[in-house]
Amino acid sequence: MTTDVTRQGNMGSAMAWMVGLSAVLAWMPLLGGLIAGFVGGQKAGTPGRALAAAILPGVIFGLLMFFMGPVLGSLPLIGGIFRMFAGLGGAILSTIHVIPLVIGALIGGALAKN
Repeated sequence: MTTDVTRQGNMGSAMAWMVGLSAVLAWMPLLGGLIAGFVGGQKAGTPGRALAAAILPGVIFGLLMFFMGPVLGSLPLIGGIFRMFAGLGGAILSTIHVIPLVIGALIGGALAKN
């Protein structure tokens, strides 16, 4: 006897897969983001949840850098270097990485078996 059960996606799992695979596949700029987004989108289950799971880690990282930047920037030796890279450089790199991640997430969410 079989039952028809719809698979619910998990946002936390999708975000964890996206962040983890993005870190591991960072050496492949476009393809790594697409792969991480696709796997995370599959875990999310729907394109809407996949989109949210792709964008939320970037927002959280941006807020973390915003609030931790002054704290880490005040360190004596590495403070100046950190301030230089944390500002605009972090925002540019995040934006460049989020575009293929979102595309892959939408594809993965659309192809997820519900």
